[in-house]
Amino acid sequence: MSEFRNEFKNILEKYDSARYNFFKWRFESTFANKLVMALVFACLTGVFAQLRFYLPYTPVPVTGQVFAVLLSGVILGRWYGGMSQGLYAVLGVLGVPWFADGKAGMEILTGVSGGYILGFIAASLIIGWFTDMYVRSRSFAWMFSLMLLGIAVVYLFGAVQLAFVLGVDAPKAIELGVIPFIAVDLYKALIASAIAAAVAPRSAYGNEVDSR
Repeated sequence: MSEFRNEFKNILEKYDSARYNFFKWRFESTFANKLVMALVFACLTGVFAQLRFYLPYTPVPVTGQVFAVLLSGVILGRWYGGMSQGLYAVLGVLGVPWFADGKAGMEILTGVSGGYILGFIAASLIIGWFTDMYVRSRSFAWMFSLMLLGIAVVYLFGAVQLAFVLGVDAPKAIELGVIPFIAVDLYKALIASAIAAAVAPRSAYGNEVDSR
């Protein structure tokens, strides 16, 4: 029994060391490496965008994008998490067909779902900032709160642009662009929080405020 406990302890120590080393490497890595990681997450967002379906009462599709957005801030940190979503938006406008339904172009960014894409950038920046700056933010409870905050930011950007494009008031924009997605996005937030809490180290790897 003691051998099993020792083996299990060794596995946990190796796991803790691996996740710390990755985040330390990410923090200290070169711009080129960080840019590649940002591009990888932009591609992931594009892949998850194709996991979509439409509800009969809203013009905005339900997609898997938010899942990639939430994790991009945790894995890449504030600037490069935000950059990953910025790359997703810019390259999509330039012609990469990775918006929902395999679409591309400026008309998507200026259309009914464009606000959500802009919200992806802000959400990833916010989640990444807290993850980078506070060790205590890496617990499941904190991560879940951050994921909910990120989703709320996406909703804010999305609903504002939806109201402007469709010419509807705020309650109608919330009815069309927020309420239909809450249940699914809560599920995404739970899964993303569990993954984030599992991979993010519980020790400082950079300039964390609460470790000084």
